[in-house]
Amino acid sequence: MIRVFALLFLIFALAAPSAVKAQLPLPVPQVPGVGDVVTQAGQIGNQVERPLQDLRRTQVRDLLREHRRELEADPGGMPIVRSQILALGMSEAALATARAQGFEVVRSDAIDVGTAMVTLRAPAGISTRRALRRLREADPQGVYDFDHLHLESGVALTISGFAQSGAGNGPRIGLVDSGVNASVRVAEQRAFATEQPVAGPHGTTIAGLISGAAPGARIYAADIYGGAPTGGAASALARALAWLAAEDVAVINVSLVGPRNRVVEAVVARMVARGFVIVAAVGNDGPAAAPLFPASYDGVVGVTGVDARDRVLVEAGRGAQVDFAAIGVQGRARGTSYAAPIVAARIAARLTAPGASAAQSAISAVRSDARDLGARGRDDIYGYGLISGP
Repeated sequence: MIRVFALLFLIFALAAPSAVKAQLPLPVPQVPGVGDVVTQAGQIGNQVERPLQDLRRTQVRDLLREHRRELEADPGGMPIVRSQILALGMSEAALATARAQGFEVVRSDAIDVGTAMVTLRAPAGISTRRALRRLREADPQGVYDFDHLHLESGVALTISGFAQSGAGNGPRIGLVDSGVNASVRVAEQRAFATEQPVAGPHGTTIAGLISGAAPGARIYAADIYGGAPTGGAASALARALAWLAAEDVAVINVSLVGPRNRVVEAVVARMVARGFVIVAAVGNDGPAAAPLFPASYDGVVGVTGVDARDRVLVEAGRGAQVDFAAIGVQGRARGTSYAAPIVAARIAARLTAPGASAAQSAISAVRSDARDLGARGRDDIYGYGLISGP
């Protein structure tokens, strides 16, 4: 019990408002003996479940308070870009109706052939919630949603000592995260939240792990944060995925979490149908938390984290979205963020180009390599089992 309270003290100490930024990790530090929180039945004590969920709410609350001019909460309390609505595949008639109602087109981006994502600004004096409701009522067949923010799924600490690889003749792997600094070579890097990529510890760490798990990998890094208050927005995520699809990058790592978003979900579904593999961290809100996205979208490969003893991390999410487990502790950093790139690298080694049949074959091959953990067969804690590093 002492160890439990020690863990919770450190969690809430690190969650102080002054430490909250646009990119928010779930700060669960590596604490000796944290594994003792797990009971013999493999369940997490109630003392830990609620604080982990409450911590995310606290972080979101502080984020909204710090950037109230740019952000607000959706009906579920999740952060969204204020006065901004996303529309996918909007018809000319629907667009004309929206403009007649006072909506302003902020930008329009091609997502795939013949399909655009339109970013709209709500008319003055109308709340974002009411604006979304108006658009959906006027065009019931359309795909509309808020511009939700996505948060990092692990402690953002840069790990030193990465090999200077990442632009060789290895597999092509996409990375949607913060920017990557010069300690890890990337084949190409683009910004989707600001004019230029801004290196961050989280994205750099994930890129380094990809490089280590797939020596010579050609990493295509999409920075959807840029240090901006609206960093991690669904609009930036969708545009980043579209860019990686245009570059034919077959496997994409997304170590970020957010709420379900209809526009992102539709973009992901289109990519999965075309044979792209999206690998995502299941999140660190605890075992009783609701599913997080994009890991929980259909067709996405969800990854949980384990410690050096192959025990699931106390903070890791559970459920049908878990497909694989991998080591999620890297030095002082921990979280499901750091497990996902290991699985992404293993799949990328078997998938050189997108294709529905080839993608399923690559995932099945990795599944056959998984070492079963927990209950026999697939389970909601470890998925199909542990994927080891290189």
